Amino acid sequence: MVKDAIKYLKIYFDGGSRGNPGPSAVGAVVFDDRDNKLEELSAFIGKYTNNMAEYMALDKVLDLAEKYNIKKIMLFTDSELLSKQVKKIWKIKDENILKIYLKVSGKLARYDLVDLRLIPREENKEADRLVNKALDKKDLTYKGESKISFGNIDD
Repeated sequence: MVKDAIKYLKIYFDGGSRGNPGPSAVGAVVFDDRDNKLEELSAFIGKYTNNMAEYMALDKVLDLAEKYNIKKIMLFTDSELLSKQVKKIWKIKDENILKIYLKVSGKLARYDLVDLRLIPREENKEADRLVNKALDKKDLTYKGESKISFGNIDD
């Protein structure tokens, strides 16, 4: 029996930071067109603003989606800023946001159809949970730079 091909993906994504800027993470849940959960993403990304974390979440889910070789994608976000900037309703005034916007818009342009939907935070709880999971885990597995000057003292 041959499985039906996936017609499109549904991806709920979120980015967040504790502090603005502060430790940041991304989370996402990927479903097929029949609402079968395919995978999750929960990753610490470093120190960023909340808006940058939202864009980085989009960037990471687009990388994740590549392997499915689909031409249509539904994206769900609770970030009004990201949604309206990506749709060119609002201007981008931040240079760092512009850089990542250009990156994600290039990736989005590869699709025949992009359905980007702004949803209430209550409908994005699973992606938000994955953001918090990564931030909580980060506290236990910090891999950032050390400000300690190690060396040898000749005695």
